[in-house]
Amino acid sequence: MALEVRNDTEQQQYSLVDDGEVIGFAAYETDDDEIRFVHTEVDPAHRGGGHASILVQQALDDVRAGSTLRVVPQCSYVAAWIERHPDYQELTTR
Repeated sequence: MALEVRNDTEQQQYSLVDDGEVIGFAAYETDDDEIRFVHTEVDPAHRGGGHASILVQQALDDVRAGSTLRVVPQCSYVAAWIERHPDYQELTTR
């Protein structure tokens, strides 16, 4: 399995790709100084393997490394993930 997370800016989502097939996404909206994660979804056939966690972590890592945007976790999964990972909470207070 060759997992890759890429930022598909035209679709406003981070896509989780497995051997060329999109198996999940984290949709977002940007506005001035913030990025709002509004929905995260993984294909049912790929659930339970930690794929959503990989997707969210790599998306947040990309936001951290490539911008000064403040993360607004409107998606319940992203909010819970950040709550469980204190080292990412600073992204919500930038």
